[in-house]
Amino acid sequence: MAVSSGFAKTLSGAKMETFLSLNSSSYCTSSVSFVLPQDMRVSCKPSRNNFRRRVSLNHKGGGGVRCEVSTASNDVALAAEIDPARVSSLSALEQLKTSAVDRYTKERASIVVIGLSIHTAPVEMREKLAIPEAEWPRAIGELCGLNHIEEAAVLSTCNRMEIYVVALSQHRGVKEVTEWMSKTSGIPVSEICEHRFLLYNNDATQHLFEVSAGLDSLVLGEGQILAQVKQVVKVGQGVVGFGRNISGLFKHAITVGKRVRTETNIAAGAVSVSSAAVELALMKLPESSHGSARMLVIGAGKMGKLVIKHLVAKGCTKMVVVNRTEDRVAAIREELKDVEIIHKPFSDMLTCAAEADVVFTSTSSETPLLLRDNVKDLPPVGSEVGGSRLFVDISVPRNVGSCVSDLENVRVYNVDDLKEVVAANKEDRLRKAMEAQAIINEESKQFEAWRDSLETVPTIKKLRAYAERIRVAELEKCLSKMGDDISKKTRRAVDDLSRGIVNKLLHGPMQHLRCDGSDSRTLSETLENMHALNRMFSLETEVAVLEQKIRAKQNQK
Repeated sequence: MAVSSGFAKTLSGAKMETFLSLNSSSYCTSSVSFVLPQDMRVSCKPSRNNFRRRVSLNHKGGGGVRCEVSTASNDVALAAEIDPARVSSLSALEQLKTSAVDRYTKERASIVVIGLSIHTAPVEMREKLAIPEAEWPRAIGELCGLNHIEEAAVLSTCNRMEIYVVALSQHRGVKEVTEWMSKTSGIPVSEICEHRFLLYNNDATQHLFEVSAGLDSLVLGEGQILAQVKQVVKVGQGVVGFGRNISGLFKHAITVGKRVRTETNIAAGAVSVSSAAVELALMKLPESSHGSARMLVIGAGKMGKLVIKHLVAKGCTKMVVVNRTEDRVAAIREELKDVEIIHKPFSDMLTCAAEADVVFTSTSSETPLLLRDNVKDLPPVGSEVGGSRLFVDISVPRNVGSCVSDLENVRVYNVDDLKEVVAANKEDRLRKAMEAQAIINEESKQFEAWRDSLETVPTIKKLRAYAERIRVAELEKCLSKMGDDISKKTRRAVDDLSRGIVNKLLHGPMQHLRCDGSDSRTLSETLENMHALNRMFSLETEVAVLEQKIRAKQNQK
């Protein structure tokens, strides 16, 4: 809709709602016009259609702008003066409806992913954006509190920070989420925009399926990401905002991840982040020292446990593990009985580091455990291990401060440095990745078909509500004619009769509105039936539904 610059300037920051909102006490039936500031004129004429109101805005110096807005009221006209104070303090609801009401009625809520990964952003940025698993429900709540976000999920790992949302408007939703990310991380919006990637609808769906299948991982085909996707669903259960669309998306992604690994065997021989870390350390050590280098693992969680197992697989028979509690270390020791695993508390971490040649760090600490001041006084290591102490940090946020790498005789590696190891391993699984992509394409179509089928749900609800209103109204008329002396049994019989008639009448339309999305032909017919019923019973209330959603968000604040 083209608008002259003068008109746009006059309405800067204002919504069309300023002109289109109704005052319930000021209905009229005649044409009305009024002059806006400068040389703009608004004229309102009643429409023949009880559900439409036509408003035209004419500019003396040029063409007019015409728009139509749905309304449940009878023919009405608008005559009001614009209060500058009101224009400057418009509610978020009014701001939402200003720019193009038409767009919102036609645009279905979109699935959007706003993300930064090891492929697009350095670890220094990813660690600031990282959200601990315990904070995911809070983050979902805050995201769904944004004006244009209905549902949300957070996937935060050492290699990626991705936010999945269902947005009422793609542009505004992305803007709000990006600003939220900036606010929570302290990173300027411009810097986030420089490194983020944006994907919408089918592209967003396909991306998550590729992530779950291990195709987007630094380590192609690695299995840990599938467990992390499962954890998103587990944490999201019962969280308001982890809704049907996002929940369905992640559950389908789990199915895709399992299917790809079963049918393509892509994970066979694949390295994980933990195994790549061990490989990297061994690449940097003289080969003669592989069996004698003193190993320290800080953190005995999932990643730390995998580091220990891969060290054992490479021939390591003794290591020290620093962990808050001994329970996890004892369980690992029980599993690897032929290996000497010594547990030390965190209070002994620096002492243990002084006695180690290689230090692996893998904890969930949000602040660095080892800084320059901690490391600078550590005794040097022997020449037999290369003369430099190695720190291999696979945590995000990082456990080893970047300042440590400035010290002499110290070499620090993080997850971004694992690419050197992964490159050699990647070629062998490219063929399997192509097979996996075919599966992902097939599953993406199935998910989109399922999501399309959800469009009929509001129509089913509205049609039932429409029929119920008529039933109740007619039932009241009938009972009032029968008098006050009728028995409860008779009342119940008449009520049951009315329900039975309505249910039988609705059975056919309801059957034609239900579709599981597996048959594209059936889905197409179902959507046609939905649109036909919407027209016949005047059920199309997208603007009203949108208004209710946004107003509800405002009432929560």
